[in-house]
This record gives sequence, structure tokens and C-alpha cells, in this order.
Amino acid sequence: MQHAVGAPLPPPPSGAAGWAQGAQHPGQHPGWVAPNQPVPPAPPAHQPPPPPAHQPPQPPSMETTGHIQLPPGGPVPLPAPPAATTPADTGNTTLAVLLIGPAGAGKTTVARYWAQSRRMPTSHISLDDVREWVCSGFADPQGGWNDHSEAQYRLARRTCGFAARNFLANGISCIVDDAVFPDRPVVGLGGWKRHVGPGLLPVVLLPGLEVVLERNAARSGNRRLSDEEVARIHGRMAGWYGSGLPIIDNSGYDVATTAQVLDDVLARSIASPPAW
Repeated sequence: MQHAVGAPLPPPPSGAAGWAQGAQHPGQHPGWVAPNQPVPPAPPAHQPPPPPAHQPPQPPSMETTGHIQLPPGGPVPLPAPPAATTPADTGNTTLAVLLIGPAGAGKTTVARYWAQSRRMPTSHISLDDVREWVCSGFADPQGGWNDHSEAQYRLARRTCGFAARNFLANGISCIVDDAVFPDRPVVGLGGWKRHVGPGLLPVVLLPGLEVVLERNAARSGNRRLSDEEVARIHGRMAGWYGSGLPIIDNSGYDVATTAQVLDDVLARSIASPPAW
């Protein structure tokens, strides 16, 4: 039988536990008391529970987030020589690497592959990826180099530097890729040394112009540059020759081979750091 909302429910079957026989007759309102029957006492007033005794603050449970204290990221010193498994191997060394190259050199692909191939925990930070975190108001240099694009590049580099130092302070190697020009040392290498530290190991990835043009043509979106711009950038990158930095010409290498050559170069750089 259906009952209207708020109507009293019928009593349970006769003899049901906890139900006094004849406790309620048809037509009686719940709470009705028979004549000459004592009125039941009113229930005691609700008493709020006593306030809990003061207890000292407890440390966060391991089940909560935020309980792991991370070391602060500071300037990265030069790494110790690696415990290498082969004569040219970075082994178990925690490294900070800056991979330099023009658009189309393959530096982002190589950096990611190298980071994924290491035995040590290693992170990869792409400057272009960080730069494109700006959505509304993104200053695309293809629309013209100006104060806004310059400021966003500087901001992205500083953000990458902060991230690299935090990874390295917690035992995770880091490789950052950026198109650093040799004719702008204060903004380029000087900026990276300030952001990360003197232990940063720069390596230049510089294939031939024909290879760079071909790779750039396969790009899409705002990362694809005009042939004239690619040639101009490549020509400026040629200034790294004679700088003392290690240079890899990966024109005839695939990604895996280039990553292995990069590891060999870094092993030698640890043993004899380049002056920069």
C-alpha cells in the first residue's frame, strides 16, 4: 500500500519485536495518551558534546599530499666524473645539458630521445614548449621580433632554468634545448649560466643547411619558418665554430646515433669541461 509523504506508517505485524500490543488504536494520533494515564516525561534537552581537549598539531599523514620535502634548487656545480660502464658513457652522473641548434637541427627530438634512453632519471625541457604556454597574447617572432617576443623568450628561458634547477636538486638530470646565438652571449649562454649554474654543459647540434631546410619543410604551424629565415639562422649558428664548444654535425645520423654521439661528447665534457 502506498502512503502519502509524511503520513504515519502502519504498525508492523502482531507480535513484532519492540511494538507494544494495543499501543496505538485506529484513529489515534501518534503520541496520543489515554485518559488517566501519566504523561511520559519530555526527552532531555540536547546537550552539545564537550569541546575536544587541545592537542598539538600532528605531522601530515603519509596518505596526504604535500608530505615530501623537496630540496631547493640552487646553482648547478660541475658534475663529478661519471661511473661509466664504457670508455665514453655518462654512466650514473646527474647532468645539466644545454643542446643548442638552429630550427630544423633535430635538437628537440634528439634531446627527448637521449633523456628517454638514459639509465638515470632524466627530464627534457623544450624552450619552445615552455614559450607556448602563453596562449592569449603569445608573441610569435614570425610576426616580427619586438619587445614582446623578446620578453617572452627571456621569461621562457628563466622558467626553464627554474625547472632545471629543481629537477637537478632532486637527483633528476635535465636537458634543455634552445636556439642560442653565438653573437648574443649575454642573452644566450650568459643567461643560461645565470639561470642554471656553471655546471651546465652546452653542446651544439649543427647539420648542413640542406638537411635543416628539409626538416623545417616537414614542420607545421608556427614552428615552420621560411627558407630565408632558416638560412639566416643557420648562418648565424656557424659562429659557434671556433667557440670551443663541442659541435655535432648530425647530417648523416639518425636520432639514435645522434643521441649516442651526444652521450660520448658529454662524457668527454665532464672529464674536460669546455670554457664558456
